[in-house]
Amino acid sequence: MTQKLLAGSQAPDFTLSDAKGNKVSLSDYRGRNVIVYFYPEASTPGCTTEACDFRDSLASLQSSGYDVLGISPDAPEKIAGFVDEYSLTFPLLSDEDHAVALAYGAWGEKVRDGEIVEGLVRSTVVLDGDARVKLTQYQVQAQGHVAKLRAELGL
Repeated sequence: MTQKLLAGSQAPDFTLSDAKGNKVSLSDYRGRNVIVYFYPEASTPGCTTEACDFRDSLASLQSSGYDVLGISPDAPEKIAGFVDEYSLTFPLLSDEDHAVALAYGAWGEKVRDGEIVEGLVRSTVVLDGDARVKLTQYQVQAQGHVAKLRAELGL
């Protein structure tokens, strides 16, 4: 079972490929607050709802000092189609071996179609400019997630 991150802990660094194959590292965001959200699969209904919610809220999140990174186990090619289809304007990263999801506590058992399966658990981790965990949310619901996150952050 994966260990969930706790507020105040140091977030694990990572380097992953974006939709275009460019390498993106958490260290690229030092000095900035970052919302790192994990979603199970590009172009599925819940993940599309959540990604479009982040896209539509991006300007207000950025004006409040927060950047957004989305991470899924999808291949960069699948992510590229998702980005293009929904005009997503923030980096979506490929974690095909789910090592980053494991390190962030976003990989584990979940219920799908009445069965317990292992996979990516929809999760969000908010980091400060030193990559320290400010807030964690595990098992989140896609619908209304950004509004709830903004409320919890006091934005």
